[in-house]
Amino acid sequence: MASIVKRTTLIVRDIAASRRWYEQVLGMSVWMDTDFTLSGKRLAAGKAGDKTHLTIMQADDPKIGMIGLLQWIDPPLPAPDEIPTQVGFGNPVFVVEAEDALASYEAAKTLGTRVHTEPCEWSVTGHDGRVKHFLSVSLFDPDGYFFECNQVLKITDA
Repeated sequence: MASIVKRTTLIVRDIAASRRWYEQVLGMSVWMDTDFTLSGKRLAAGKAGDKTHLTIMQADDPKIGMIGLLQWIDPPLPAPDEIPTQVGFGNPVFVVEAEDALASYEAAKTLGTRVHTEPCEWSVTGHDGRVKHFLSVSLFDPDGYFFECNQVLKITDA
């Protein structure tokens, strides 16, 4: 059986701030932006009749790599008091192929993003035995979701 993960949807506190972050830091664009009312059947959050707003952000690929931003409007969904500062069980780690990791870092700093790792170079041997050399930055989005943004600098033989 073949499967394709098309989208991950994240619950956010402030959809406008999140949208700005995904546009400016990751270079994504809005694919869909709409209000909807929950049915109470499919999503394991909220209840039937809750009013929400969903913005789906799209990366470069037209089929995969989308991120949904979902905010409860009425009633508001209570948010945790503290935004996560580390990754643990139940927390995703998003790995992004960045066109310009330094530009992502600069945009993130401008937006007051919590930076976990400033831009640094590193390398890893891939599944094909070749070595990928990266410039990377690790960040938390406004709601504490963790992103590793990797720019491929070069690929060499091992």
